[in-house]
Amino acid sequence: MPQEHRSWLQHYERLVCGLETFVAPALLLVCRLWVAVVFFTSGMTKINTWESTLYLFEYEYQVPLLSWELAAMLGTITELVVPCFIAIGLLTRPMACVLFIFNIIAVWSYPALWQTGFYDHQLWGLMLLIVVVWGPGILSVDHFVRQLMGRDKP
Repeated sequence: MPQEHRSWLQHYERLVCGLETFVAPALLLVCRLWVAVVFFTSGMTKINTWESTLYLFEYEYQVPLLSWELAAMLGTITELVVPCFIAIGLLTRPMACVLFIFNIIAVWSYPALWQTGFYDHQLWGLMLLIVVVWGPGILSVDHFVRQLMGRDKP
């Protein structure tokens, strides 16, 4: 390979490494915070309008295997607790898996969602999968805990 091509390739590799070092953690944080805010806000809406929430779970949502009362309670708790873990990056991968499955159940149990919010749920699912696959990044409690334990990689 000619020297000029090698030099160009080395510059390119340094640029990519720099982007991986600084941009990737920021993007992982954006994914975590975006999804956390969306689901936490939904949980707050459920708890602030509890009678409406119970009505929706009884008559609109078709959650499989659970009574509508239990589904309303578990759904609200999930939307209020799990996003907090994801936002700070604590137990991030398992919590992102929980929210990913929760997201699938939400889409499956509310057929009217397909017309209005399906693409939003796809975006949130993709963001959650990114966090599951790549981890929470260095801007997380998980990373800090690994540092304290003397481990750099999960």
